[in-house]
Amino acid sequence: MGRDTEAKCRACRREGEKLFLKGLKCYTDKCPVERRSGPPGMRGRRRFGKASQYAIHLREKQKARRIYRLREEQFRRYVELAKKKKGVTGDYLIQLLERRLDNVVYRAGFANSRNQARQLIRHGHFSVNDRKVDIPSYLTKEGDVIALQEGSLGKRGIKELLAAMAEQKGSLPSWLERLDGQVRVVSAPDPAEVEQTIQANLIVEYYSR
Repeated sequence: MGRDTEAKCRACRREGEKLFLKGLKCYTDKCPVERRSGPPGMRGRRRFGKASQYAIHLREKQKARRIYRLREEQFRRYVELAKKKKGVTGDYLIQLLERRLDNVVYRAGFANSRNQARQLIRHGHFSVNDRKVDIPSYLTKEGDVIALQEGSLGKRGIKELLAAMAEQKGSLPSWLERLDGQVRVVSAPDPAEVEQTIQANLIVEYYSR
């Protein structure tokens, strides 16, 4: 099984924007994107001229893949699923990615990055509708209630995480609702509420070439 071993801050610099891969560090002045505006390597200088259409499509695909921390085969599978759905393929692709349990845990504020959310899920700290789920790729649906396992609430690391996130807590996306320490999925994710701008149509075009 392949693993993404690229340094997270280098990935952000390559895309030219924050992908929020390092959690709380991304909100401080220590973020390399704030300190170095150019891409990594060659002192940030590009050796070629205007990017081709293929390069533009590829760059958008790579950015989305890095945001959601997916391998190429995983990402391609979501694209194929989105193509089978009636309607705007790009919008449904974003909905599929946002519905992943690791993304929901992150967007709900239970973790400070998708990587951390994935680790917490794999260690069995979360339940969906009162049933433990340890699969980060689990696709949530409308009406699902996501919560920390009762036995996890007393763990020191979890307490410290929740305390730190409480200080940084922002508003939830409209498709999530906070319920006394739990979060409920109230509707399908709105592609317009993704933290970063993703031009999903370019991604669909990349895989349709």
